[in-house]
Amino acid sequence: MSLTTILLIIIVVLAVWLIFVYNGLIRLRNRVKEAWSDIDVQLKRRYDLIPNLVETVKGYAKHESETLEKVIEARNKAMATQKSGDAKEQAEAENVLSSTLKSIFALAESYPELKANQNFLELQRELADTENKIQAARRFYNGNVRDFNTKIEVFPNNILANVFNFKKFEFFEIGDQKERENVKVEF
Repeated sequence: MSLTTILLIIIVVLAVWLIFVYNGLIRLRNRVKEAWSDIDVQLKRRYDLIPNLVETVKGYAKHESETLEKVIEARNKAMATQKSGDAKEQAEAENVLSSTLKSIFALAESYPELKANQNFLELQRELADTENKIQAARRFYNGNVRDFNTKIEVFPNNILANVFNFKKFEFFEIGDQKERENVKVEF
């Protein structure tokens, strides 16, 4: 085999490898973006449910306006961070919103008529369903982020990733360390 043939084979193999790795990176990046879009859809659903839930609770708990205002404030902040596209900032805002939503359900325990209200029960069920879907979407997103970040960090893919300026994505994580702790149940 001549030197020219060997060089040609090496160039072809290298070109095929470059195409394969580049297309794989594009595919994974698009999966991460799709997963983020799934989170956005579920968050939008939650944002739409919250005002209805707050209005239902308002009718029963007029003197609990501070709790309700905190929920609306957290919702508005979370919606504002959604537009920024910063996963870390949005994760923090969403965690604050989740915490304030818990306060509404705790508030409902003090009002038996509210707990029995069909509208409230339906909204509570819808919100719980949405929270479950958000958790699933977060897991899907984080799995795709893990795959993408691993792909751009391993050798020799990292060389190509650096050349084409592929950047790591942030995980959608719990921001509040208290949420990581075990729940204490006392009787």
